Amino acid sequence: MEYCVIFCTVPSNEVGQEIANNLVSSKLAACVNIVPGLTSIYTWKGEICTDPELLCIIKTKKNLFKEVEEAIKRIHPYEIAEIIALPVISGSSDYLHWIESVTK
Repeated sequence: MEYCVIFCTVPSNEVGQEIANNLVSSKLAACVNIVPGLTSIYTWKGEICTDPELLCIIKTKKNLFKEVEEAIKRIHPYEIAEIIALPVISGSSDYLHWIESVTK
């Protein structure tokens, strides 16, 4: 089985909580950490923007990425949400087994 970690920035704790609860309750993710205190600097529509954000760190199986992406897009308020996946190249076998056991 292949696993991934998905990063998704959100504008508020409420949005992060809604995404996290949706993903975990629907078994699309084993766990979502919501990390506060980010400052994002990016280009949007030709302007340099600086905004406070939070980061959702989503642990799941690689084959669930598309479903996770669709679920996030249904909730996320941004026109283009950051939804990027990184492969898990190694991990505790106990933890990876747990991800397997609590997701679809």
